Amino acid sequence: MIRTWVGAIWMACSAVTMGSAKAADTADAQIVEFRQYKLVEGQRDAFVALFDAQFVDSQEALGMRLVGQFRDRDHTDRFTWIRAFRDMPARERGLKDFYYGPVWQAHRNAANPMLVDNDNVLLLRPAAPGLAFGAAPSRAPAAAAGGAVQAVIEYLWKLPDEGFAAFFAGRMQPVLAAAGVEVTGAYVPLGEPNNFPALPIRDDRKLLIWFVRGASHDAIDAALARARGSARWQSEVAATLQDAEERAPQILRLDPTPRSALR
Repeated sequence: MIRTWVGAIWMACSAVTMGSAKAADTADAQIVEFRQYKLVEGQRDAFVALFDAQFVDSQEALGMRLVGQFRDRDHTDRFTWIRAFRDMPARERGLKDFYYGPVWQAHRNAANPMLVDNDNVLLLRPAAPGLAFGAAPSRAPAAAAGGAVQAVIEYLWKLPDEGFAAFFAGRMQPVLAAAGVEVTGAYVPLGEPNNFPALPIRDDRKLLIWFVRGASHDAIDAALARARGSARWQSEVAATLQDAEERAPQILRLDPTPRSALR
């Protein structure tokens, strides 16, 4: 069913593309690592404190972008963060400079014992024009608490470029926006070799991740409920989405750390 939509929907993507200014704003988020860590139970607050103090400004000083870092609301041993790059050569350069550089070398012996697993990583690119993360806001030294982010991982029967990415951009995202759901970005697997193999990545290809932010998780849930209960969702989205999904989506409810830019 999805294949028949591709041509028309891809043309519709221009409706959600914001032109050259938007492209310039999002140039530093064309390659994204979506990193989910499992931590030693009881160590998350210590890890967050170390990460916010030592690993945000130090990475951005080397040309990388820390889109956001979060506590997982539903799992007390989980920490999720998003790191972005302009392109793959910038990724290789930045990771080499950081992991072989003085800040990581100084603090790795504090960070590593708190990690149970840090290999749950997806290497991503924007699902369509206009769906990269927007320009990075100014980050205060200690941002106020608050805000909520949800990451929705759609597990698909087919590769996202076989119709679903265009369907999301041209049909699904506009219906979400009409219901007040603020989609801050949507990404699909890059599908290129890992150019920094010291940090493994998952080879999952049949998925799309979209990110939502709001004042609270209750506010996000209410907006999503409005979208899914709308007549447009039923007529334009529901059947195609059900046909595309291999299984129910995974929803991560994420609470920004004090220095997370995305909140």
